[in-house]
Amino acid sequence: MNSFALSQAVHTLMPQARAELAELVAYRSVADPRQFPREECEKAAGWIAAALRAEGMQDVMLIDTPDGTQSVYGYLPGPEGAPTVLLYAHYDVQPPLEEAAWVTPPFELTAREDGRWYGRGAADCKGGLIMHLTALRALRATGSLPVTVKIIVEGSEEQATGGLQRYVEAHPELLSADAVVIGDSGNFRTGLPSVTASLRGVSVIEVSVNTLEGDLHSGQFGGAAPDALAALIRMLDSLMDEDGNTTIDGLPSPGTWDGLEYTEDAFREDARILDGVALRGNGPIADRIWARHALTILGIECPGVTGWTPSVQSGAKAVVGLRVGPGTDAAVAETALVNHLKSAAPWGARVSTRALGQGQPFQADITSPAYTAMADAMRTAYGRDMVVMGHGGSIPLCNTLQAVYPEAEILLIGLSDPQAQIHAVNESLDPAELESMSLAEALYLRNYAENFSSSLSTR
Repeated sequence: MNSFALSQAVHTLMPQARAELAELVAYRSVADPRQFPREECEKAAGWIAAALRAEGMQDVMLIDTPDGTQSVYGYLPGPEGAPTVLLYAHYDVQPPLEEAAWVTPPFELTAREDGRWYGRGAADCKGGLIMHLTALRALRATGSLPVTVKIIVEGSEEQATGGLQRYVEAHPELLSADAVVIGDSGNFRTGLPSVTASLRGVSVIEVSVNTLEGDLHSGQFGGAAPDALAALIRMLDSLMDEDGNTTIDGLPSPGTWDGLEYTEDAFREDARILDGVALRGNGPIADRIWARHALTILGIECPGVTGWTPSVQSGAKAVVGLRVGPGTDAAVAETALVNHLKSAAPWGARVSTRALGQGQPFQADITSPAYTAMADAMRTAYGRDMVVMGHGGSIPLCNTLQAVYPEAEILLIGLSDPQAQIHAVNESLDPAELESMSLAEALYLRNYAENFSSSLSTR
């Protein structure tokens, strides 16, 4: 099979890819029933199951995971003796945030004048599933499938509730594979083929502060009555030094990033930093976002500006997220975070915490044969060499797969370039990247099968 024929097959499949992505984006599959009906996720899962069956996949099933969500599984056998490759994506998405801030409806895939396709989940990570399907279709259209494929599409990755992780630990035979392709990352720059070699872990906790039996009049009691909101603000402020570096007692910062450089000018443009506003922290950008811990205040529950009253607040809550640098156990980091918050509480304020989600950091072995096969595939698909990058986000399942299948080679690729604005308003993907990455994945599966066969013959 020549690469040109495979490229032509992928190109021919792009209208189908767009049509299917539009159908999938239309499901408001936020895995939080407090925000969107559970039925939206169930409909999305059903759509995926039907799509896998249409591809001739066997053993297609909706898996009820321990966190109350559904993952979708399918199996497609390859030639006898061929390696098994597990393909991963997730269909749950982040909430659209302020829908009024979207230029086009968040759950309607829309092509805009810049050529990108906009919609919640387009890049993260419904597009990842479409990438997998397009690669498989192209291979079968130009010959035959060279590997055995297992595919798993998770239903609660964005919530970090660990449903699929716990299911895999209890059913290790289901996803066993020689190599794993996680389609939930992206390229460092549009048109620059990239694999992600490391991920930060994550710990998300809710912290509650209480100081009074009830709110009090600020004129009558203010100045002596301890304000729970003020106490919470002090506690949160203690988690960063004056330069913005994350500082948690008992949790030293991990190492540095040794690899692809991320310039400050490029980062400021990617992150859309306002003119005159300084960046958080010190040192190289790649260290700060790929290698170090980073604390983010995700939400505060207190009186809003509209409807305020002159009151001393008796209670306040916040949700904080800690990105955990590679090399540090997320459970250890979470314990340090909780202990720090309790120790930092002023005036003897009562503090309680509740864990909302946790995932371990991940580091891949980039010297493995799977990475060699992917480098060759990306060079052919893009006409330039692959780069290796880190990522500050978290995919907790990676560590579960690494622990349960220690011999499996794990690669992270995807469609989330810097312009994608995943987790923000106006999320999008570049259709040229979808086409190129689908081709790269198809070439990878072919290369990996050939390399696997060659290695067996030399044993």
